[in-house]
Amino acid sequence: MHCPFCHHDDSRVVDTRLSDDGLSIRRRRECVSCKRRFTTIETSSFSVEKRSGVVEPFSKDKVISGVRKACQGRPVDDHSLAVLAQRVEEQLRSAGTSVVSTDEVGKAIQPFLRELDEVAYLRFASVYSGFQSLSDFEEAIASLRADRAQREHHD
Repeated sequence: MHCPFCHHDDSRVVDTRLSDDGLSIRRRRECVSCKRRFTTIETSSFSVEKRSGVVEPFSKDKVISGVRKACQGRPVDDHSLAVLAQRVEEQLRSAGTSVVSTDEVGKAIQPFLRELDEVAYLRFASVYSGFQSLSDFEEAIASLRADRAQREHHD
């Protein structure tokens, strides 16, 4: 990190803190040459590549609006959708890549939505995964039933 005062190309970190929203890191640094201190704010860029090839910043709001459609008429509140979007973002960021595809976003949404509401999950999966027939729904429902039986067996 270049010193903003003397432009020396080395500094040491004196203090590191996570911002209140958890999206950036605030670092106090000291120049090894002139000994003056300065602050940097570091954020990680995280983008989504759409099918058209356009790359745009990841948006939790877009995740929420996409999932909200699948949740119409279901007992799912806004807080639950916000938590789902946060979990999706955390999972995608943990992969360590700075650009993910819309396909990867859709895949990341499904397990969290499945936990939240099975009917909303089926709606989302039917559109996202392009269900073509009743057998696609039957397979998804059989998988949900097997998961539920497994959970009940372990409880």
